[in-house]
Amino acid sequence: MTIPSATLDLLSQQAIELPSWAFGNSGTRFKVFGQAGVPRDPFEKISDAAQVHKHTGLAPSVALHIPWDKVPSYSDLRRHAEDNGVKLGTVNSNTFQDDDYKLGSVTHSDPRIRQKAIDHHLECIDIMNETGSRDLKIWLADGTNYPGQDDMRSRQDRLHDSLSAIYERLGEHQRLVLEYKFFEPAFYHTDVPDWGTSYAQVSALGDKAVVCLDTGHHAPGTNIEFIVMQLLRLGKLGSFDFNSRFYADDDLIVGAADPFQLFRIILEVVRGGGYANPDVAFMLDQCHNIEKKVPGQIRSVLNVQEMTARALLVDRDALGAAQASGDVLAANGIVMDAFYTDVRGDLADWRESRGLPADPMSAYAASGYQQRIEQERVGGTQAGWGA
Repeated sequence: MTIPSATLDLLSQQAIELPSWAFGNSGTRFKVFGQAGVPRDPFEKISDAAQVHKHTGLAPSVALHIPWDKVPSYSDLRRHAEDNGVKLGTVNSNTFQDDDYKLGSVTHSDPRIRQKAIDHHLECIDIMNETGSRDLKIWLADGTNYPGQDDMRSRQDRLHDSLSAIYERLGEHQRLVLEYKFFEPAFYHTDVPDWGTSYAQVSALGDKAVVCLDTGHHAPGTNIEFIVMQLLRLGKLGSFDFNSRFYADDDLIVGAADPFQLFRIILEVVRGGGYANPDVAFMLDQCHNIEKKVPGQIRSVLNVQEMTARALLVDRDALGAAQASGDVLAANGIVMDAFYTDVRGDLADWRESRGLPADPMSAYAASGYQQRIEQERVGGTQAGWGA
């Protein structure tokens, strides 16, 4: 089957933001594994991210993580990104690596610690003003390990109060994007464990607050595309963090564990008007612990592109007719036919027609970039999240 030109036109609108931290050293909670050529500062992270866009045309922006990506001059970092053909995107806060936050950050019972966490987010908004970023993404490690450790309702009230203070600082065209995660590092209860809690909190804030859906942050068996549908229906799906997992939150390459799940998610994104929609951002949130960083990101964005192409091939009219007539097998067959379509050859031809490598993975391997950074990046301190 040949991908129709109209579908290829839609694919040309796809943009997937890369996470700066994907290019640093990472590992498990027990060990961070170093690699040769890993960036030593945010400028080198941006340079590596730009290689992904150069070879795929899919990744025009890079998300920052503060304080991991703090620099003396964000205007210089912004200029460096633009010189490399990309731009700076979402700013992610970090309230999970400070001793003060052991028992919580924005939900902590101590007003001093809550204010410290709030002030960090206000600093992030100041950085957004310099980088031109639209979104402040918040993921919280806040929660408890034991029954009775703290009052769960009071923590929700404090969460609302803290988020309200942060929300008030947002500029006219900026957004607060609240992520959720059902467990880890808190194991008894997590303050933002699911899409419903995130939705309740952002709805209480206002129109500039939305939900981030991380595809790896759900219990086994969760129907993630149902959540996608519901948040799109409610107008509160602000962004995706794409990754994959087999058991818990592994941050593996998106589509690695269950390509069909990725297909179903994107199918619902298309159905709900979330594709090529500037209000629904696509982003990766992955750590490449044992594979090379740049090709790991290239493989990831290609996986999203391939499943998007398949989702766009679903015959919506035929599917609607089968659904309306109650023809269960025909409806399912239409979806499965699209999923099983091999789009890789057509995508390779299409990339070549746009001046991109037909095979981005092979092109990057042949470019010599990996060998060059491994030879040149000697000395200094490699970037990483330091577990």
